[in-house]
Amino acid sequence: MRKGDVSFWYADIGMPARRAPLAGDTRADVCIVGAGYTGLWTAYYLKKADPGLDVLVVEKDFAGFGASGRNGGWLTGGFAWNHARYRERSSEAAVRAMVRAMNGTVDEVIRVTEAEGIEADILRTDELMVATNPAQFTRMTAEVAHRRHWGEEERVWQIGADEARARVSVPGVLGAMIVTRVARVQPAKLVRGLAEVVERMGVRLVEGTTVTAIGKGSVSTDRGTVSAPVVLRCTEGFTATLPGSKREWLPLNSAQIATPPLPDSVWREIGWHGHEIFGDFDNAYCYCQRTREGRITVGARGVPYRFASAIDSNGEPDAETIRRLTAILYRHFPAAKAFGVDHAWCGVLGVPRDWCATVGLDPATGIGWAGGYVGVGVSTSNLAGRTLADLALGRASDLTALPWVNRRVRKWEPEPLRWLGVHGMYALLREADRREAASGGPPSRLAALGNWLTGR
Repeated sequence: MRKGDVSFWYADIGMPARRAPLAGDTRADVCIVGAGYTGLWTAYYLKKADPGLDVLVVEKDFAGFGASGRNGGWLTGGFAWNHARYRERSSEAAVRAMVRAMNGTVDEVIRVTEAEGIEADILRTDELMVATNPAQFTRMTAEVAHRRHWGEEERVWQIGADEARARVSVPGVLGAMIVTRVARVQPAKLVRGLAEVVERMGVRLVEGTTVTAIGKGSVSTDRGTVSAPVVLRCTEGFTATLPGSKREWLPLNSAQIATPPLPDSVWREIGWHGHEIFGDFDNAYCYCQRTREGRITVGARGVPYRFASAIDSNGEPDAETIRRLTAILYRHFPAAKAFGVDHAWCGVLGVPRDWCATVGLDPATGIGWAGGYVGVGVSTSNLAGRTLADLALGRASDLTALPWVNRRVRKWEPEPLRWLGVHGMYALLREADRREAASGGPPSRLAALGNWLTGR
């Protein structure tokens, strides 16, 4: 089994050639810190709006090194939010506008990739989230009702066991939630293609350059200082590595495994002919896809958090995480058991204290930010990039009026409290899942306790 090496997605296409680092002090109209989806989408829309704008993107490793090149490849039009928290400062109409804007990101990403010639194995499909015990079925029914209430009636509904099994044959399935207008994507191809596109548009992209400080009008690095009136922090799960930012967004660990390409006999047993992006209604849920070449990838939290907001080493997961993901693979897809696991990797995603994504810009300092996607950043980052571009250009728009703009929350607790809280939450979620599967009863109260513990 291959472990780490950033991700399977790079093993699939090969590691990119490294771009040159920053060559000393320089000036720019906009300096973007971080060359993942958020930073690259922002650069793209800035140059589309104003081709003469001097945009510089500074990246510590290489474009797409973080979650943009390691995620599960779910382009869903969903996002990390809590309607009650958004309603604290917004109307119901504004929250519904947020849902519509986010739902539209799937079409927008596909439009850009087609217009710019980015080949990223994008396949329009459905999302299939299965319930395999009564407690999961209860959560599924509530989620369907919740999403339909907030404006997704045309793309979210519930199906029964037979219809779910006809799509993907999962042991014990009782029903499923269907979400239409989503897509499967090869994430590393998408981020590499975006990087190449923005460079062709005239964006300066430097790699191997570590940012040491972000301040009003400047970005300090180990290779020189960038002077810019607008500075946009697009570091998402890596935000905690910046000086003074350890407690801003928690770097939550998520990991994946991939099987070898599976033979036709296995696919005849499993089905999955629609290549739906697939997950379940466990409290500690999983996310899966059937890849272009016929592998199954399975993702989940595994060991969720490293003490003091530490980051993984080049995407290499620990043995316990691999064990947990392998157990999920074999539980849902027993026909794949004989073929084992080919690759395992991990990465971090940004989690704000209220578990809600945010984007904003402080006009007094010219410093902007976006992130806190809590694992659904493939589509959220596109909306964030468009919104950041409008904010950076000083343009009032429908996007800059959305309720996630300029939303600030308190920081995470100091250690060891946040380590204890996050690990305690996931321990309670796993125990809740174990009890629900064993008893066949209603949702466990342990899950509610776990979520309350960290404000999820």
